[in-house]
Amino acid sequence: MKRRTFLKSSMAAGATLALPMYGIRDSRAADPVTIYGVKSLSGSGAAFGKLANMGSKLAVEDHDDVLDSPPMYQSIDTESDPSTAVRKVQEAVQKYNAELFVGATFSSTALAVGKEANKNGGVFITPAGADEITGSECNPATFRWSVPTYGAINETVRPLINERPNAKRWYTITPDYVFGEALLSNAKAVFEELGVEHVGNSYHSMDTQQFSGYLANAMAANPDVLLLLNFAGQASSCLRQAVNFGMKQKMTILVAWTAGLSQFQSLGSNIIEDVYLGAQYWHEVDTPMNKRFVQRVRDVYGINPAYPVAADYISTWVILEAADKAGSSDGEAVRTALEGMTYQGPTGEETIRASNHQVIKDYYLLRGKPKSKMKDEDDYASVISSGKSFHSEDEDSCEMS
Repeated sequence: MKRRTFLKSSMAAGATLALPMYGIRDSRAADPVTIYGVKSLSGSGAAFGKLANMGSKLAVEDHDDVLDSPPMYQSIDTESDPSTAVRKVQEAVQKYNAELFVGATFSSTALAVGKEANKNGGVFITPAGADEITGSECNPATFRWSVPTYGAINETVRPLINERPNAKRWYTITPDYVFGEALLSNAKAVFEELGVEHVGNSYHSMDTQQFSGYLANAMAANPDVLLLLNFAGQASSCLRQAVNFGMKQKMTILVAWTAGLSQFQSLGSNIIEDVYLGAQYWHEVDTPMNKRFVQRVRDVYGINPAYPVAADYISTWVILEAADKAGSSDGEAVRTALEGMTYQGPTGEETIRASNHQVIKDYYLLRGKPKSKMKDEDDYASVISSGKSFHSEDEDSCEMS
């Protein structure tokens, strides 16, 4: 940590970023520490992956020398496909002894890449959402920056119930796969604990884009709160249709898990005004590191950082810090250095739990602003509350193998 000169102005690693995938190095020479970004640069996850790639590149550019050499960065385009991601990771391991990986847009990719990194003694940090990553399918190689579903629900549903104690009737709309079911089960537990009536739920498939039938069911149940447990494009479509049906005037709407700024930009202030929104990261959070990071992203890219930029920036930065601390880029040495590490991240103080490799960090409940109250074009929401909610280590389902 003592060698860090955070957000330095020079671009020591800039020249490496123009090299072809995996770089060109003399195998007889000592290799610099290289981070391999596992990113969806094409395919259905490209919008997220390109932002994530910007974050990892910038972290490498900003970091001091590691093991006496400027660190390098190379991206691996997963093409938004888990099998392609695994094949390309295997190629990087076989040809270039790759050990340090960051990224993955989708949970299926993260789980597959994590297993591959573990098999080869590497390290992999991901912002993907599936609880299995640090739960039932955890492994020594894989670390996760994003808060799991338990934390997302407890830091959105619980504070909203406390803020609106008379809102006793809740209806949920849930994607019918593991991620959605995990959010729903955690929500039901909070409902039961706090005496809230769960008046109904509608499941939908991963392909659904038309939500009128589900929203009609919700309106018929006459809830006080509509809780949306879907994500990304489906959450946006469902919310947009709910607003067009006039549901904001009839009930409170909470989207428990959003992609933050990039999603709000696509929806616009008219849609998210007065909607409650869960987020892993928000660029207006007032922490020392985040303020410097936001300014740096503005200077380099001319934008405010969305969640993928922040998540992959800090994940890349932390791996470089761990290699520096370990005095080695060997995967097992870096793993050991990561376990239990506490550092100042974009959400404030963040700690990597040694038992399951979960980063302990804040999750945010936001509320959409009316356009007339926005200070600038990206000031879409206010922070209502934030906090850390995680199972105790005794309750973790992770068994390292």
